[in-house]
Amino acid sequence: MHHDGFPAPDSGLLLTHFLTVADVARSRAFYADVLGGEVVLEENPCTIKLANGWIIMNPGGGPTPDKPDVTLRPPADPSTVSSFLNLRVADIEACHREWSAKGAEFLTPPIDRKAEVRCYLRDPDGYLIEVGQATGMMRGVYADPPAGGHM
Repeated sequence: MHHDGFPAPDSGLLLTHFLTVADVARSRAFYADVLGGEVVLEENPCTIKLANGWIIMNPGGGPTPDKPDVTLRPPADPSTVSSFLNLRVADIEACHREWSAKGAEFLTPPIDRKAEVRCYLRDPDGYLIEVGQATGMMRGVYADPPAGGHM
């Protein structure tokens, strides 16, 4: 990997997650100051090392030669999502207290779902973030099938 922590592997691959944001400075502060990430690059693109992964953030924009029919923009409707970040923590109660004290706004407090204890929060652009602690999973108790889903 690159010497300054930038996600550029010497071999193989590294997983990063790209977010289109309305205000890079605001999002950088959230991921660094609230969630405890490390700023690797301030802008163009903003890169935050968060635990064992990276969040890359840039403003939206129109098509480019390598994505000719794609426009990037932050979520328009935060109540409809197609993907979200999933953060696994060792102590969800402590995490909930710490991040709430730093300004994170959770949808609910942590809820015991049998397989795990979890809760959700949103970042400044409305991206959904799940925070979960495996509990029952560690003893063979797994999640119920999704409502209306088939397994």
